[in-house]
Amino acid sequence: MEMVLLTALGVGGATVFGSVIGFIFKNISHKFSDIVLAFAAGVMLAAAVLGLIIPSVEYGGQWGLLITVAGIFTGALCLNLIDKVVPHLHKLAGADPENHTGNANLSKVLLFVTAIAIHNLPEGIAAGVSFGSDNTNEALMIAGGIALQNIPEGMVIIGPMLAAGISPKRTFLCAMLTGLVEVIGTLLGYFAVTVASAILPFALAFAGGTMLYVISDEMIPETHAHGSQRGATYALLVGFCVMLVSDVLLG
Repeated sequence: MEMVLLTALGVGGATVFGSVIGFIFKNISHKFSDIVLAFAAGVMLAAAVLGLIIPSVEYGGQWGLLITVAGIFTGALCLNLIDKVVPHLHKLAGADPENHTGNANLSKVLLFVTAIAIHNLPEGIAAGVSFGSDNTNEALMIAGGIALQNIPEGMVIIGPMLAAGISPKRTFLCAMLTGLVEVIGTLLGYFAVTVASAILPFALAFAGGTMLYVISDEMIPETHAHGSQRGATYALLVGFCVMLVSDVLLG
């Protein structure tokens, strides 16, 4: 339990860490943030397959494959429904950290921050559920990939909020709240599979589906939207291979 709590704080704290970077370097280039985000996408892609989806098939027994497929699509559809209510990242016009102006639309900026907070919940759940497989190394790798993704997210929310006239103190508080959502999600995911171990195969696949959805629908389009797609592609491959090598060596 102590490891899960520390992981939850680390995953949520990554957003806060990113926001601190955003305060220090207010004009972070798209190329840098895209490379970091693409690397995180590669780590998350490998983590979703190796740490969530394959274990889901193995734990599911006779119906493992069917349960896994159902869980993947349920997780993806869940995030798809969330997207219909609150779009995220590249879908929010005006959230560009290099393109904001002093008269930025405050409601649009707050919508952007709210979107990040809402999307952090299923990502946190994925981190928590991964501990149900009893493979701590893979669980930590999954949490690490999610944390890497949270760093650039924390970075990009600072500039637009400051430009919209929100005080630095309140801006930092908003960043902390988005990270807190991820902490709550991690604990919810862990307790869900602990209380009802029978749902573990479905929960693992559900978490894997949410991660695949985030990677395909949000992270890859975001990293390919600013002219850095070649570097982002290789960064994704590096992230995937780092996770693959780590899984083999530590597995």
